[in-house]
Amino acid sequence: QVQLVESGGGLVQPGGSLRLSCAASGLIFSMYIMAWYRQAPGNQRELVAEITSGRETNYADSVRGRFTLSRDNAKRTVDLQMNSLKPEDTAVYYCKSTHPRTNFASWGQGTQVTVSS
Repeated sequence: QVQLVESGGGLVQPGGSLRLSCAASGLIFSMYIMAWYRQAPGNQRELVAEITSGRETNYADSVRGRFTLSRDNAKRTVDLQMNSLKPEDTAVYYCKSTHPRTNFASWGQGTQVTVSS
């Protein structure tokens, strides 16, 4: 079965940086679309960024230019580098894998990111 384990969350001051990592197992990692979503209290879960098997990336307007998504197929990881963090980036961040043909999706357990002075 697919297992996604996120790490790297924490507390950071506005303007700071964090790097989230998602380690995947139980899937042919290189063929999957990988993504990070986030959910703040009282809000719906929203897409932050996604990367295809061909390494094409798509970013939410709110993070474009500040966040960078990358994948390492050999290590089966997908990393989200977050720079110039703002208080509104505070949320639980979730890793998601999606099969490109069946759309079968799996989620990680989430990692908390808090941006506050």
